[in-house]
Amino acid sequence: MHHLFSERNSVSRRSFLKAGLFAGAALALPVPAFALPGGKTAAPRVISLFNVHTGERLNNAVFWENGRYLDDALREIDHLLRDYRTDEVLPIDPGLLDILNVICRKESGEGAIQVISGYRSPATNAELARRSDGVARHSLHMEGKAIDIRLPGCDLAQLRRTAVSLGRGGVGYYPDSGFVHVDTGRVRVW
Repeated sequence: MHHLFSERNSVSRRSFLKAGLFAGAALALPVPAFALPGGKTAAPRVISLFNVHTGERLNNAVFWENGRYLDDALREIDHLLRDYRTDEVLPIDPGLLDILNVICRKESGEGAIQVISGYRSPATNAELARRSDGVARHSLHMEGKAIDIRLPGCDLAQLRRTAVSLGRGGVGYYPDSGFVHVDTGRVRVW
């Protein structure tokens, strides 16, 4: 009986070692693109932005490809979305870019996302909050987790509906000011 138990453990160990060897070999193989179930590959994530305050434009920037975010593109995006009043740059939450990418895929607008406000320094946010009740004192803009946008060729109410339908983060609707706020905070709508 003891002998049988030892053979089972040996077979089990051998099977385990073989599986580990195959898994290690598979990881060493080059992967052409991020694979999804069914052998499909994930499409690169692309964004086009136009900063209405600086006139800077970024066209069809690929910010995610082959299962990872691309540092060079993220730096360009961070720069375009900087606080234009102080010229301060903060890394933008890549999850925010993912949300914008999905919005743009669902809504075929006529060009780049128009950026009204991206990152805001604490000093800028405090100044804006003093002038307007519509600016949160602890705004996610100060963390690089919020953006105010419009999309040419897309009705503002439709843009809001699309953002809300994603069920990701917060969505604010400012028709009098002509923009929709999108953030990566908790899900909420106003």
